[in-house]
Amino acid sequence: MTEAGTWLPVFGYGGHIKATTQEVIISRGSKTSRYPLERVSHLLIVGGHTLHTSAVTNLLKSGAAITFFDIDGTPVGYLYPYGYRPDEAVRLAQERAAPHRFAQPLAMAALQSRLLLLGELSDRGGGEAIFYAGELEFLHQVREELEISVTMDELRRLSRLTTDMYYEILARTVPPELGFRRRTTPPHTDPVNTMFSLGYAMLYGNCCVSVVGAHLNPDRGMLHEGPGGLVYDLIEPQKASMIDRVVLRFAGEEVSTDDYECGEKRCYLDPAIVNRLSEALRDSIDQDRLDAQVRILRDALLSNAGFQVLYR
Repeated sequence: MTEAGTWLPVFGYGGHIKATTQEVIISRGSKTSRYPLERVSHLLIVGGHTLHTSAVTNLLKSGAAITFFDIDGTPVGYLYPYGYRPDEAVRLAQERAAPHRFAQPLAMAALQSRLLLLGELSDRGGGEAIFYAGELEFLHQVREELEISVTMDELRRLSRLTTDMYYEILARTVPPELGFRRRTTPPHTDPVNTMFSLGYAMLYGNCCVSVVGAHLNPDRGMLHEGPGGLVYDLIEPQKASMIDRVVLRFAGEEVSTDDYECGEKRCYLDPAIVNRLSEALRDSIDQDRLDAQVRILRDALLSNAGFQVLYR
């Protein structure tokens, strides 16, 4: 994260952030990291940290921006130097971009990443035990259809269809007593959906930090529409490897009836299992990959270069 003109995120709690005229210094416990001031164009502070005025003053003098997020990764405010203007070229390129150019590879990568995970689960279960007759063939057929889909409506329809199928197939790999049958909207009444939502919220927050750091508009999506649309676009291909694999392991090996309490309206996870799951998810979420994906998108928007989706 020390490339010229890049963003520098600080996650969690308890960090001490200060700066000299030469470098940004971040201390947490016995660990101290130093970054050349000239290479930090955007400091992103996520959670609760001590921010010294030396950091504010020297960063603003160097022309850098500072953005603050709550612990969930939702932007809450920013500091800009006098006369500072966010990278309007990036925003303008994003507004002018043809959404299909980006939505198609994103939808295809999301499906492919899920097929890879389903393949792993199927191998563990002894062949195609997790698939009903024709399901795997249908998913491969849809992947081919995504390659030739020419309308956004069709891309979104196929994306929703395969996503729903994916979770229904995943449900067959989870202990039935957990009550997970498919992906639902909150509030959730089973522990597996609740764990998925925790993981996706963490992934969303981490990705949103990168998107804001790159001066992209998080609400202007390609495949997804509405608030946070671009963030949802970018995390969709990452869910299977960064979140789903961890949640499925917890559902199958870690969660007991003492770890959750479910009623008719909502399922509550015990704080101990939340802490263990959150720690596992923090290890699984690859921030470097998220940062790299955002850079690829930004460069594709600015230079009309090819757009590649990173997953796996």
